[in-house]
Amino acid sequence: MISVKQARQLIASNPLVMPVESIPLENAYQLRLAEDIHSSVDIPAFTQSNMDGYAFAFEGWKAGQALTVKGEVAAGSNPEFRLVAGEAARIFTGAPLPEGADTVVMQERVERSADQIRISDDTLREGTNTRPRGGSLQNGHLALAANSMLTPGAIGLLAGIGVNKVRVFARPTVAIIVTGNELCSPGQSLGPGQVYESNSFSLRAGLKQAGIEKILVYDAKDKLEELVEALEKALSEADLILLTGGVSVGDYDFVVKAAGACGIKQIFHRIKQKPGKPLYFGTKGHQRIFGLPGNPGSVLTCFYEYVLDALQIPMMVIHTVLERPFQKPAGLVHFVKGLFDGKKVLPLHAQESYRMNSFAMANCLIAIEEETIFCKEGDLVEIHLIPT
Repeated sequence: MISVKQARQLIASNPLVMPVESIPLENAYQLRLAEDIHSSVDIPAFTQSNMDGYAFAFEGWKAGQALTVKGEVAAGSNPEFRLVAGEAARIFTGAPLPEGADTVVMQERVERSADQIRISDDTLREGTNTRPRGGSLQNGHLALAANSMLTPGAIGLLAGIGVNKVRVFARPTVAIIVTGNELCSPGQSLGPGQVYESNSFSLRAGLKQAGIEKILVYDAKDKLEELVEALEKALSEADLILLTGGVSVGDYDFVVKAAGACGIKQIFHRIKQKPGKPLYFGTKGHQRIFGLPGNPGSVLTCFYEYVLDALQIPMMVIHTVLERPFQKPAGLVHFVKGLFDGKKVLPLHAQESYRMNSFAMANCLIAIEEETIFCKEGDLVEIHLIPT
């Protein structure tokens, strides 16, 4: 059995690497860049006004001096006149400064009479209210590094420098294999000893939230040959495979044996944590395989803590104050469902791995270290924010 830290290191050293493809920028949301992108233009491409007002040359201007308005410059226009000392131009946000101007005064600080203006703003300095050419990004400079996530902001940045196609790592296909004789699909009547299957639902939701579009779901009873057949099918179609249930050491737990029969290399099995101690991780070629415990709370905990790491979408980690005490035995890291209000975190009730009540309310997992047995109210704790 390995530590949580060791498990993370082993997953990081065995990343899921997808092939590279070139796609339109508008289709690249939540993908990762496969190469550095350098700007081919200055942003802004010219010195422009930061607001509606009047442009003029700061040098030589004195407070109270009248300036003659020579013309007007709107966004998207090309001023064909030059300003000299004593002159100004009406200008609007985003418009290029006319030649001879270097400063803009906001219109609210100006008194205008016919074609004369007087400025009442003692905070003005040369360059005030302007955006210098290349002030955001200069031609030839790095705009976005390889492996960056293409968030809405990143996509906007690339569009703003004229990029319309990007080379990215392709989205993986993910297969979910649900194991268990006792499982019944929601909507059907439960038979004796049966429970409703929920793991595939929570996993599909989490995967879609992570930007995964192609998700395959298979069912397998607690029989080795049936699980091997499902796993071989998944290996023929998917890049990432998530099995739920059958990963412990009981008489009906066949995941580890099935993985070995399918040529999967075991990287680790069992972690010093609760919930999710029996977690399995293996590789076959470029493919990555996780054996998740069967209890729904364990499945979702391991998905957030480890599967997202494999997808290079780790949870955000912050430190905050515990709202009420929490006690646990030593020896295992505990991932405790919590509710974070922006200032402190509340450990929720119903922490057992078979209960989803707390997960339905939680917005974070509180990570309490192996040897810690008691956290008192007010203690500083580490929390992992659940993606929303």
